[in-house]
Amino acid sequence: MTRDYIAFPADFVFGTATAAYQIEGAAKEDGRGESIWDRFSHTPGKVFEGHTGDIACDHYHRYEEDIELMHQLGIPSYRLSIAWPRIFPKRGKFNQAGIDFYRRLLETLHKYGIEPVVTLYHWDLPQYLQDEGGWANRKTVDYFVEYATKVFAELGDLVPKFITHNEPWCASFLSYGLGQHAPGHQNWSEAYAAAHHILLSHGLAVNAYRAAGLKGDIGITLNFTWVDAASDSAQDQAMSRYADGFFNRWFVEPVTKGRYPADMIPLVESQIGELSFIGAGDLEAIATKVDFLGVNYYTRQVVAADPSAPLGVRMVEPPRDSVTDMGWEIHPQSLYRLLNWLQTAYTGDLPLLITENGSAFRDHLVAGEVHDRERIDYVADHLEAAKRFIDEGGPLKGYYLWSLMDNFEWAFGYSKRFGMVYVDYGTQARIVKDSGKWYSDQISYHCSLHTR
Repeated sequence: MTRDYIAFPADFVFGTATAAYQIEGAAKEDGRGESIWDRFSHTPGKVFEGHTGDIACDHYHRYEEDIELMHQLGIPSYRLSIAWPRIFPKRGKFNQAGIDFYRRLLETLHKYGIEPVVTLYHWDLPQYLQDEGGWANRKTVDYFVEYATKVFAELGDLVPKFITHNEPWCASFLSYGLGQHAPGHQNWSEAYAAAHHILLSHGLAVNAYRAAGLKGDIGITLNFTWVDAASDSAQDQAMSRYADGFFNRWFVEPVTKGRYPADMIPLVESQIGELSFIGAGDLEAIATKVDFLGVNYYTRQVVAADPSAPLGVRMVEPPRDSVTDMGWEIHPQSLYRLLNWLQTAYTGDLPLLITENGSAFRDHLVAGEVHDRERIDYVADHLEAAKRFIDEGGPLKGYYLWSLMDNFEWAFGYSKRFGMVYVDYGTQARIVKDSGKWYSDQISYHCSLHTR
């Protein structure tokens, strides 16, 4: 662990993040209902080796131990998500036990001086709503606002920052179009309708938060993939613009500008027909002012024009010596480029938070330790890119390392490890990796700079 520590401004917040389905377990306890990920993971062939989140990291029973570990590491802020099916296990049926669990968790965080950042939706839609069409059904917007309003009323006094949705791209395109995530559909009409309804529910939930009179902040987290063209050819350049629209602009533009990208609309309509799911006033609601934008960044894509590829775009394989265990290229300079582009094109002075950044590697427990130097380099390099943006005047206010601990990595099951804490799934033992120790020392260095 020889990487130098990086000096950030005094108001910069370091944290770490998880998601409910990935760590909680207790899938059928205390009145929790079924989610789309329960159904999907129990469907043969959908998840690596049939893994499920039934037990996961058993965080539901071990949250006090996990929070104490965060305290020992000096983590100032923790981003978590609430499982919607714990709060409304059936349509219209409120579950007090679900709220009670999250209140205990949040109170424990406050006891240890850890600031919670709460995501309302990290992909665990109640299955009963999926049975009625899921996010492709406009009525789900109303149910989400009902759920959000209840959480604000019950827990808002303990939460200084709310995030409405995590990665709408994944919850719509990856889930209803590409079929790789729950519910596993491959219908692009559904996917674009789902994307719109998720964004609409975000805007209406922000309005509900304001109406509740709470004094904290609220925003949304979008995932971004920086896109480069494989060459200077007109065809490759055009495809890079299209891929950028597909991955990035289709979501950030309505949230910040109240419109869908003009160059993308004809392409989408040629694929699915008229965008009839857009109702009067929808785009104004989607663009309701937020207090910050959450940015999830892991990698970039290099694209080339290829008529034989899906949508005419081929993703160029990155060099094998520059990828994580996910096969994602390690490219921290694109985080710097992304942040600059966002500020210039969309967000201006709006505060930005890196709500996820991290890497999976093939970690091995050796004599009680995990020596993950690759992850230390990944995190340090991305922090340096973030610091460069700040030094040039960028309004970046925080960094949340994904993830606190190894967990259920969606369709990859337990085969990929993103944590700074190693989890032995057989015993549920937690072992801090070298990267966790380095990150803890980075935070300690940051604190020491500003308490002299």
